[in-house]
Amino acid sequence: MQRPGAPAPASAERTPRPREWRPQLYRKCTDTTWLFLFFLFWTGLMFITGYSVAAGATARLLFGYDSFGNVCGKKNSPVEGAPLSGQDMTLKKHVFFMNACNLEVKDVRLSSTILCVSSCPEEQLDTLEEVQLFADNNGSFLCVYSLDSINYTQNPNADSLCPSLPVPPSKSFPLFNRCVPRTPECYSSFASVLINDVDILHRILSGIMSGRDTILGLCILALALSLGMMFTFRFITTLLVQIFIALIISGLLLVCGVLWWLYYDYTHDLSIELDTERENMKCLLGFAIVSTVITAVVLSLIFVFRKRIKLTIELFQVINKAIGSSPFLLFQPLWTFAILIFFWVLWVAVLLSLGTAGAAQVIEGGQVEYQPLVGIRYMWWYHLIGLIWTSEFILTCQQMTIAGALATCYFNRNKNDPPDRPILWSLSILFCYHQGTAIKGSFLMTVTRIPRTILMYLHNALKDKHGAWSRCMFRCCFCCFWCLDKCLRQLTQNAYTATAINGTDFCTSAQDVLKLSSKNSNHFTSVNCFGDFIIFLGKCFS
Repeated sequence: MQRPGAPAPASAERTPRPREWRPQLYRKCTDTTWLFLFFLFWTGLMFITGYSVAAGATARLLFGYDSFGNVCGKKNSPVEGAPLSGQDMTLKKHVFFMNACNLEVKDVRLSSTILCVSSCPEEQLDTLEEVQLFADNNGSFLCVYSLDSINYTQNPNADSLCPSLPVPPSKSFPLFNRCVPRTPECYSSFASVLINDVDILHRILSGIMSGRDTILGLCILALALSLGMMFTFRFITTLLVQIFIALIISGLLLVCGVLWWLYYDYTHDLSIELDTERENMKCLLGFAIVSTVITAVVLSLIFVFRKRIKLTIELFQVINKAIGSSPFLLFQPLWTFAILIFFWVLWVAVLLSLGTAGAAQVIEGGQVEYQPLVGIRYMWWYHLIGLIWTSEFILTCQQMTIAGALATCYFNRNKNDPPDRPILWSLSILFCYHQGTAIKGSFLMTVTRIPRTILMYLHNALKDKHGAWSRCMFRCCFCCFWCLDKCLRQLTQNAYTATAINGTDFCTSAQDVLKLSSKNSNHFTSVNCFGDFIIFLGKCFS
């Protein structure tokens, strides 16, 4: 028996105090080693950025260049061994393909000779005389630079030095100044080769330019419907959830009834002796059975989780109160999206500069092609890891900011006096103490995504070469990595919330979350599943 005043046993001293799960006022920096590693990693990214600016030639991609190494619209320096290089193309801003209707890609380069011209032919040119007349009238020479316009009809090699006849009418594409054929047959061949196989940036921007009104309208409509759905959740959460559940039940029962009715109608039809009708009847019977099973499962889950539905609705109401006290939380995804767009644009610009970092090499006919420099491919992979890791870090900062702000509002004891500027307080806590935790969690997600990216690259590269077994293996690997990604993403999100509340490092937060979820697994599973299901329905209706 222990005497009064005697020291407590060692086992009692070592017993950890249970976690209080309240926002901590006094914190310490967590996972500082990962912050230092991320700084070193970004130092490498900045080196790649500087190297791409110094060694890259983005002007070749934006303005286009001819087959002799001249950038259109620019004054060029000569390339040794290429007599037609180093010309002043200041007035020749358009890229013209001499064989635009029969483009082919051979060894990752176009088979057609490319020239810089002052204007694109807007009408079809059927003979060399018309090509010569077009050059005299417009000052736009469509034959190789070494051939004067007066010799277009006299030189015996004019057929190989001048464009293939007839020259289709063309129009300069905005921004990139490529002469794009306007005849349907020629344009389809031109687009399938140039846009799909060579000029990827051209393809992306052309798609955006052609459908910009539709894309903008759909984005505005989606934003309006999402805001409407959010305000509906704000004021009539319980009623809305009940309406969703009623719609689900009604829809499933309606589908089952229609399928069984069609099956009954087929069984009493006189034409059932036909083979096609028999197959249709079997398909209807299969669909009817599957829909009935799904309906029964969904109805059973709704009945079993009916009490958890009330808990989910209460959680939605708590979130609504937090948003009501801090409405700027609604704009947090917009800020994150703007930061991501800025980073992605910068990343693409560096990638394009890396893609154009090559050494000029003279090939047959005095033409010039650019070979990638040594080590560029390794920089591409490093740059790709930087894209994934930094994007995950930005998203993690958003999650921790929202979690910290919601925790501040939720644990506020005086409900009549909401906390001042919870978002700024959460941001300051994040950047002062928990950047290392955000970096560590985002690196964990990056590690799981890189194998998926490599598998996707290998699958696309070997699409036409592997058989059924290899396709099955690829799909199994995709499925395994997808499941791993979902599980880890759920774990990391909960760990970020624990860090925002308790101020612990990533591993401790993940351990606390696992312990808490294991003790309340039924509540966590039902609330998460049903909550995700309701949010999914809201997205579908939006």
